[in-house]
Amino acid sequence: MSLKDKLMEDLKSSMKNKDTIRKNTITMVRAAIKQIEVDERREVADEEIIQIISKQLKEKRNVIGDFKKGGREDLVDITNREIDILLEYLPKQLTREEVEKIVIETIKEINANSMKDIGAVMKAVMPKVKGRTDGNIVSSIAKDILN
Repeated sequence: MSLKDKLMEDLKSSMKNKDTIRKNTITMVRAAIKQIEVDERREVADEEIIQIISKQLKEKRNVIGDFKKGGREDLVDITNREIDILLEYLPKQLTREEVEKIVIETIKEINANSMKDIGAVMKAVMPKVKGRTDGNIVSSIAKDILN
């Protein structure tokens, strides 16, 4: 079953179960997929759907800080629930230790030895961890190691 079909099935079941947060989250993902399909007049592959979900996951994580600053714990709770739902559709997320290992191996592969090489490190690491971790985490680890 493709990821697109799974989203549709889960949307139907969330509507039957009256799970509003799940329904809204899946609808948001499906709308982003539909937007690309209409704009570019083509079917979206599972890899692209993973990219779309990863992007939305990153946006959700970024707004949590704003909600906390504003004292909106209700929105923080809803956003955390949406993040959990989005994570269900992504490949298993890497732990910080796993990302560190990949970054260290990549630094050795490309012989990076200073902060000047951070761009090359990021360019080499990101395809290896695509959809399985956030770029900010990779960047943070790479900076720590190169410093």
